[in-house]
Amino acid sequence: MKIKYKDIDINYIQYGKGKDIILLHGWGQNIEMMEPLGERLAKESRITILDFPGFGKSDEPKTPWTINDYALLIEYIVSKLKIKKPIIIGHSFGGRVAIKYSSNNSIEKLVLFGSPCIRRKKKLTLKVRILKFLKKLPGMNALAEKMKNYIGSRDYKAASPMMRQILVNTVNEDLSIDAKRIEEPTLLIWGDHDQEAPIEDAKELESIMLDAALITLPGTHYAYLENLDRVISIIKTFIKGGE
Repeated sequence: MKIKYKDIDINYIQYGKGKDIILLHGWGQNIEMMEPLGERLAKESRITILDFPGFGKSDEPKTPWTINDYALLIEYIVSKLKIKKPIIIGHSFGGRVAIKYSSNNSIEKLVLFGSPCIRRKKKLTLKVRILKFLKKLPGMNALAEKMKNYIGSRDYKAASPMMRQILVNTVNEDLSIDAKRIEEPTLLIWGDHDQEAPIEDAKELESIMLDAALITLPGTHYAYLENLDRVISIIKTFIKGGE
């Protein structure tokens, strides 16, 4: 199904009955990465999953969006589809959008998988220092742009020019203040060998949120899929209030 938002088509699916759950996928992913969760939760919930703009079957944004722009899209979808006080579940980039959305809107509960939101200053590598130096020299911008293809992250290399700008906007934003504003119960589910969002990030996130609990599972950045049965059981218990 499609929804039109700011002159771009947004692809989404919706199925099941019961409490509303919105599933938000990570960077470079799509609806399919969240369907293993949706299919298991649909017996007791109404599931909504979308392809974020720039991914899957949704159009790219026409301007370099920020995390807040993606959160405003969720606001629009919630209103358009008449979703009331949803449970939000987000992985990685989707979790960042979930934090931004949940800090400004009414939700029931929040579940985050490997969602880095606290920006840390990292020591610049020699390659990055050279790149920054080149960009300051007259006529060297073209060479600097070519170098990005060699020293950038996998996500950056795979992205279109527009999505590269959006990725830079995303990784440069610290969401600590947004996370602190969320009052609803939040469950953090993290892989103990997550290289994209280290477990230390999860522990710090747990410490700054008002009502958060961390569950560590064996696995990587995709621990939610690597421990799917256990994660489904945990989420169902969390939704029911731990009864």
